[in-house]
Amino acid sequence: MIERLDLTASIVLHNENLKELSKTVDCFLDVSLKKKLFLIDNTSNQRFKNIFKHPEVEYIAVGKNIGFGAGHNMITDKIKDLSYYHLILNPDVSFKGSIISNMIAVLKDNNELAMIAPKVLFPDKKHQYSCRRYPSFLELLARRSVILKSIFKKEIFKGTYRDRDLSKPFFAEYITGCFHLFNTEDFVEINGFDERYFLYMEDVDICRKIDALGKKKLYYPREEITHVLKQGSSKSINLFFRHISSAIKYFLKWGF
Repeated sequence: MIERLDLTASIVLHNENLKELSKTVDCFLDVSLKKKLFLIDNTSNQRFKNIFKHPEVEYIAVGKNIGFGAGHNMITDKIKDLSYYHLILNPDVSFKGSIISNMIAVLKDNNELAMIAPKVLFPDKKHQYSCRRYPSFLELLARRSVILKSIFKKEIFKGTYRDRDLSKPFFAEYITGCFHLFNTEDFVEINGFDERYFLYMEDVDICRKIDALGKKKLYYPREEITHVLKQGSSKSINLFFRHISSAIKYFLKWGF
């Protein structure tokens, strides 16, 4: 019988900055727990093969870009009986090794929690407002338009919980998906991410699935991470339309 690990984590790779990715992997390996990191390579040429050779790292070549959620879901069966906690991790995140143990302690003490996430900062230490209320379709559009952003400023302000004290932990409606620490059992029970979203909205959707499970998500600002945040859909017309496509799928599923 294989001894269960404290922690597993997965990072889905595509067009990543190797320096940023290496920093993220190093941060994970610095965690003082029994652990394993799965690197899921969505490139067609196995770009990241043989780069991270470490007994706590397992490389998985997909051979094509199957998307963010489907990539993370590839290891759902592997972690089912392998770990107590599972971390969904972006490839451009840095953190102190101690924060995961601290957040695991919070998960252990609260049976109604399925997931916990820390405060997120930009590299310049500005707040990223990663905890949010479930969005309206109009609010999503407004966030990506300079004109609409000024018109719907109040809606965006409220949607990012700026009307409350963000220095204290609370149960958020949804938390952006760069660093989600799950009870592995709950992640497996909800079948991970909905793979109909190729990119974008899968983090909002999985928070809805946690609600349907009868559990909660905790925004925990007593711990913090740094996230580069590419904001690709604000810069690329192709990614913008992917975001809109995912938003339509989301609202058709959960209602407008």
